[in-house]
Amino acid sequence: MKSMNAIRDRLLWIIIGLEVAVLVVILTLAIVHPHKAAAPAPAAVQTTTPQQQFNAPVIEPVLFAKGLASATSIVATGTPGDKSLFVTERQGFIRTLDNKGVVSGPVLDITPKVLDNGEMGLLGLAFHPKFKDNHYFYAYYINRDKKTVVARYTMDPATNTAKASTEKVLLTLQQVYGNHKGGQLQFGPDGYLYIGIGDGGSAGDPDNHGQDTHTWFGKILRIDVDHGDPYSVPSTNPFARSTDTSVKPEIWAMGLRNPWRFSFDSKTKDLYIADVGQDKYEEVDVQKASSKGGENYGWRCYEATHSYNAAGCKGADQYVMPMLEYAHDNKRCSITGGYVYRGSAEPALVGKYLYGDYCTGEIFYASVQNGAWTQTLGIDTDNAISTFGQDNSGELYYADVANGNIYHLTDSAN
Repeated sequence: MKSMNAIRDRLLWIIIGLEVAVLVVILTLAIVHPHKAAAPAPAAVQTTTPQQQFNAPVIEPVLFAKGLASATSIVATGTPGDKSLFVTERQGFIRTLDNKGVVSGPVLDITPKVLDNGEMGLLGLAFHPKFKDNHYFYAYYINRDKKTVVARYTMDPATNTAKASTEKVLLTLQQVYGNHKGGQLQFGPDGYLYIGIGDGGSAGDPDNHGQDTHTWFGKILRIDVDHGDPYSVPSTNPFARSTDTSVKPEIWAMGLRNPWRFSFDSKTKDLYIADVGQDKYEEVDVQKASSKGGENYGWRCYEATHSYNAAGCKGADQYVMPMLEYAHDNKRCSITGGYVYRGSAEPALVGKYLYGDYCTGEIFYASVQNGAWTQTLGIDTDNAISTFGQDNSGELYYADVANGNIYHLTDSAN
């Protein structure tokens, strides 16, 4: 019996020794030959409610104005001391809201030019950084010939209105389908005009526009409206020096499905892009202020971080994955991008990025906690949120495209 125990003990030590040897080999192989990385994923995103956070803001919309029709953008002039907000209506009007929320106008009427149909119409507005001096503003619309038009207008300071006859067209783009038009206009911290154009429509980007540098579809463009006629291309654009003359030098970023909406953080100068997904996921992309442009956000190869149509696509590491995403759970369907709050009235919101879902009326805010992005459901409204806006003080607003109301976002916990 004693000899049998000795044999058993020896066999046990042999087995342990073999297991250790195998473990050493596995670890060595893992170090010398690491596995190829999978598609880069966004920072971990956790959806919470304010009740799960200490001293968390509680979003409360306050009615600010009513009586609008199909509002598509809310914009301030950027002029210090100017409390006015301007709202574009899809059919082709621009109207003014004063500090009491009263609708006046129209400031501009281009309804005879505009194709008001579904996702088409007057979609975007931006004021020149020197608007106080030159009175220039810019509009993005789809015309009766189904072309995207970006045009400049001149405001009459005596009447605070503009005539359609002051229009100077900067660029046009022939559309084919009826959806995914983008429409965002924003002047960046560099003074250049950024233009968001969707992939042109249908489903699944059948023409692969998002990945094609020979078209403006599925891109954010960057142009210099202060030089050239009607504009010039900044020499620092990522494709400005391409030897392929058919590549569009205006392209700043690509791989987008329908950027609705994008905005710059007024403090960090980072660019936040809310890109509407196809069937399953919505995403927010962030381009750092230090970026030299040229980011490819992956569409149609990826829908958010998930492979969608890999035909002709590159390796996953060639695409920039979103900061955060959310799935089409609980009837969510289409993201509406907002702003990073930099106002003073709601201190608990400072530094948080606010955005919503068009279908559910939910408004979220996102922030970094312990190195990871956390998305918090601020409030679940019954609004069809078509756009967010920011006034010259950094306070935030949003529009309900269905009921014609504009709401001011507040923190009821403040």
